[in-house]
Amino acid sequence: MEPHNETQSSQFLLLGISEDSSLQSFLFGLFLSMYLVTVLGNLLIILATVSDSYLHTPMYLFLSNLSFADICFTFTSISKMLVNIQTQSKVITYEGCITQVYFFIVFGVLDNFILAVMAYDHFVAICHPLQYMVIMNLRLCGYLVLGSWITTALNLLQTLTALRLSFCTDLEIPHFVCELNQLVLLACSDTFVHDMVMYFSAVLLGGGPLAGILYSHAKIVSAIHAISSTEGKYKAFSTCASHLSVVSLFYCTLLGVYLSSSVTQNSHSITRASVMYSVVTPMLNPCIYSLRNKDIRGARRRLFRVKP
Repeated sequence: MEPHNETQSSQFLLLGISEDSSLQSFLFGLFLSMYLVTVLGNLLIILATVSDSYLHTPMYLFLSNLSFADICFTFTSISKMLVNIQTQSKVITYEGCITQVYFFIVFGVLDNFILAVMAYDHFVAICHPLQYMVIMNLRLCGYLVLGSWITTALNLLQTLTALRLSFCTDLEIPHFVCELNQLVLLACSDTFVHDMVMYFSAVLLGGGPLAGILYSHAKIVSAIHAISSTEGKYKAFSTCASHLSVVSLFYCTLLGVYLSSSVTQNSHSITRASVMYSVVTPMLNPCIYSLRNKDIRGARRRLFRVKP
């Protein structure tokens, strides 16, 4: 039997954002601060939504789920990087890498679905305001949230196909997180089946929610355009302005990273750009929703018993 250099169980090396040792302390402090801000901001939204009965509405139910998904997404993205910087190690086990791949996909896709559900909520609120309470009833809202969680949690197919890959001796991942496409680039075995599954899942789980978001906002823009009064147009637009900002930030950075990866070989540039959708966007979401939402600001003041 001829010797070969493939393996099914190995350790990988996460090279991180920069290999410059003089920058590691700065990067640790920066990303730890960003993580704490993300957790604090999103946790405040969840606490305000749960504690204030005025916010027990479909919109804030979806927003609290988005905040929880953002906390988990950020933890999955940078927790291992922070540990590696602190311990001055770049190693992640094969099992740890596969686990990180799974949860990175789960919470990334969950963000897509929750954003799509929120877009539908805004569509009903603006295009069918008189029927809003009938359409967005408690049962439907529960089904939408539960369906989003179940669909993403059962997204095992991509991870299972990754388990079939064999890897060469070069196990360096030029990233701060184990991403599926990075593992495929390291594989020595045939990746055709895996590539087909990955593209199909991307179209179904990524393109599906995006199509729903675009359709909902197209209908919203059409409905706003039909409103005769300027005040009515402003009120309708302000209803979905925060959500539109979050959607634009998330999808523009996400698509920018993956489109640029197809035309450039600079892996470190792609890695740094990935920080935008995996770390920066979840951190900015609470700020965007709080700055443009009087209900959230009011609930936050009542949560801490602060007079306006």
